[in-house]
Amino acid sequence: MDLKNHSSPVLTDSVPVNKSRMGLSSILLPCSPPASAYSSAMYLAIPRRKALPCKLDDAHDSSWLDAMISSSPPPKKLNKDLGSEIPQDESDAAYCIWMLKFPSALTSFDQITSSAKGKQLALFLDYDGTLSPIVDNPELAFMSPAMRAAVRDVAKYFPTAIISGRSRDKFSLLVVCMVVYRTLTHSSHPGLRVCRIDRTLLCGSHGMDIMGPVRESSFVNNHPNCIRSTDKQGKEVNLFQPASEFLPMIEEVFRSLVECTNGINGAKVENNKFCVSVHYRLVDEKSWPEVARCVENILKGYPRLQLTHGRKVLEVRPVIDWNKGKAVEFLLESLGLGNSDAVLPIYVGDDRTDEDAFKVLRAGKGGIGILVSSKAKDTNALYSLRDPSEVMVFLKSLVKWKKSAALRA
Repeated sequence: MDLKNHSSPVLTDSVPVNKSRMGLSSILLPCSPPASAYSSAMYLAIPRRKALPCKLDDAHDSSWLDAMISSSPPPKKLNKDLGSEIPQDESDAAYCIWMLKFPSALTSFDQITSSAKGKQLALFLDYDGTLSPIVDNPELAFMSPAMRAAVRDVAKYFPTAIISGRSRDKFSLLVVCMVVYRTLTHSSHPGLRVCRIDRTLLCGSHGMDIMGPVRESSFVNNHPNCIRSTDKQGKEVNLFQPASEFLPMIEEVFRSLVECTNGINGAKVENNKFCVSVHYRLVDEKSWPEVARCVENILKGYPRLQLTHGRKVLEVRPVIDWNKGKAVEFLLESLGLGNSDAVLPIYVGDDRTDEDAFKVLRAGKGGIGILVSSKAKDTNALYSLRDPSEVMVFLKSLVKWKKSAALRA
């Protein structure tokens, strides 16, 4: 079946309008100082050739470029001696005002745990920018040993999943440790308790590639996009891939984008199985219009593919009714937690794609969204964390809280 024609591609992200900065001194508002910066091959690197001139000459092209710029804030200056961000009065003041609406999950930790009393907490985590720092070379976005330990510890006490935009196989290598969820049973105490470790749970391609252990669930077993398979250890697993029909198309677009961006210094094209990522973090800003032109020209022939914007990355994805929010709903259902009032799902993420999960939790699941951001931005989350270092503190705090609750029980 020929899935191509020459209609225009779908541009799913509207171009944000930059808000004027508030000229208030940061000392006028209560705000914790910026946290320390988080310390720090599956990609096809593009050979560096002389870039060809490219001109954007219509409103549609301009909107692409505007979206690229708005989703790519300039890097913050760091104090080389302390490794911390240098405060900027205007941006810090705006951030402190923003935090009045989206308070820190650390300073609001008692409020969060109060909401979790008598409930089983289920934890969903983004990877890049949440568990690992955003780095110039995305293939070097590894979790630190301390973060790995924090994730491993929190997964001992709560059902935990990582939902990444990367391919499942790729980010599992970056994670290096396996995140597990546990089978849940009712205890004699209020709420639920963990009784035993089961198998691993990994979610790639923005939730379009989910592998989890086999369990008795009519929802999972009867789902048309869920099949039985085996993992690398030969264990039987459930494999959920709602965009499997797009695999040949994604591969074709990947190869076209590699060829098209071949002359752009610093461009990287990544095949994430069910989506293709075009990274321009290392591309000179003068060449961003050329990156936009390459992606647009190729997507004109694929109306069943859509473009989304991340942090200095353009992502080409299938046009299907699926996103990280849908993935969270599927995971909760597959764990038998979807219709339970005794569950508090928490999602922590930093990117636009995580907003779909925030919306789901805010609208009907009674959950909590936590945005990881060091700048003020519109969000559907309820709380915020500044950077991955604060995410690690939050995860450790959850473990400490759970241990304390167990001692009191």
